[in-house]
Amino acid sequence: MADKLLSAPLEIKAMEEGGEFEGYASVFGVQDMDGDVIVQGAFGNTLAKSRESGRMPKMLWQHNPSVIVGRWTEMAEDENGLLVKGSLILEVTHGREAYALMKAGVLDGLSIGFNIAEGVRGSSGRVIEEVELWEVSLVTWGANQDARITSVKSARRSIRDFERFLREAGFSRKEATAICADGYKAIAQRDSSDDGPELDDLMASLSEFKQSLGVS
Repeated sequence: MADKLLSAPLEIKAMEEGGEFEGYASVFGVQDMDGDVIVQGAFGNTLAKSRESGRMPKMLWQHNPSVIVGRWTEMAEDENGLLVKGSLILEVTHGREAYALMKAGVLDGLSIGFNIAEGVRGSSGRVIEEVELWEVSLVTWGANQDARITSVKSARRSIRDFERFLREAGFSRKEATAICADGYKAIAQRDSSDDGPELDDLMASLSEFKQSLGVS
């Protein structure tokens, strides 16, 4: 067996609720940068073991085992390749960063990390007939031009997220709670000597928050 990484670009076509996404982590019959080709059926045994154990391969950031950015919920082979579905964990920094970058269309790579359980030498590389899949990463660069993410679902921000954002912008807990409940008018009558951001600061903060939601 040999350790190997295989990269593929991703393509975002849709964004809906939840932060979930899906696409192809590997496409059959396509040579990677080393000249190796994964054939249909190569993931069969490793996926069966995952289903039996109830443990999916990890979703990592740039193949870093200490940085998990989400979890894979489904993996299956079809006639095209390995179709994966997962969900970003937006409570962690890299999960939020990955979501923003994917939504902007600038994070363009998926990469699988696996062991080669069975393969034969071909004319320009190996024909990989069985793999032991242990992770699928979001990466900066992709090599397999035929693998694609087909959809990414948007994260709907909660009232708690908005309140936390206001606190980070400088409002007190009481002020942030009041704004979330009744809007800026709830604190607009406070004395001008009170601490806290002015209206211009609030509008700038709200504009930033709006941009983070992807609303134009």
